[in-house]
Amino acid sequence: MKKAGILIAVLLALTLVWGCEHTKKGQGSTAQTTLDRISQSGKLVVGTAGSMPPMNMTTRDGEIIGLEPDMAKLMAAAMGVKAVFKTMPFADLLQALEAGKVDMVMSNMTITGKRNMKVAFVGPYFISGKTFLTTEKWASSAKQPEEVNSPETKLTALRGSTSQEFVKAIFPKATLLLGKDYSESVAMVLQGKADAMIADYPICLLSVIRYPDNNLISVVPPITYEPIGVAIHKDDVLLANWLENFLGTLAGSGDLKDLQEKWFEGGDWIRKLP
Repeated sequence: MKKAGILIAVLLALTLVWGCEHTKKGQGSTAQTTLDRISQSGKLVVGTAGSMPPMNMTTRDGEIIGLEPDMAKLMAAAMGVKAVFKTMPFADLLQALEAGKVDMVMSNMTITGKRNMKVAFVGPYFISGKTFLTTEKWASSAKQPEEVNSPETKLTALRGSTSQEFVKAIFPKATLLLGKDYSESVAMVLQGKADAMIADYPICLLSVIRYPDNNLISVVPPITYEPIGVAIHKDDVLLANWLENFLGTLAGSGDLKDLQEKWFEGGDWIRKLP
């Protein structure tokens, strides 16, 4: 019995020593944060569709411009790094974020409960809403809601977007044509393949301006409330705090308002688009 007691005492002592050493190691080393990685790499990698003017778009020369790229560049400058943009279909952005291929997503992305279950959002930095882009001819036919909600009506929306969900919920019987980007969806309306496009109002209004000879019209004001935010990995507590402070300063200083006026009221940049 005495030997058994000594053995137990030794095992307990060893356990305590191991526990103390393990605690010391845990206290002396911390997991690398996204901000650490950004700082060490010298790059802030931002995921964007690059096809959602004036929020984000790609020029004929391949440059990514728009309200969100300007904001991302200011973020990068505040971090002391360079902003790098990775473009991909909108539907692939959150998967890229979860896989660690991008540090954040800024791509006219609506903060929704479903998305927020997988990733964290900071914002909103812009409020948008759904509207229609269609032709004067189709609009003048004075369609009733029950007429729109029929298989004969062809509606197009961006794949993976809240516009897609909106059509499914409000017009479930309509024929839904999904586009990989807004350029493809707008082309469907221009070519008569779709009766109307459902999208955020800035994109619809810009399309009316870009194609003045096609008799396009957009229904305003928006018919939904769409808060737009920055998507980050669900565990990025420090980055979330950093972004909250940055966006607060950007709004409080008036710089965010200036950027919005630059991209929504000025139209010189339209000439740079394909």
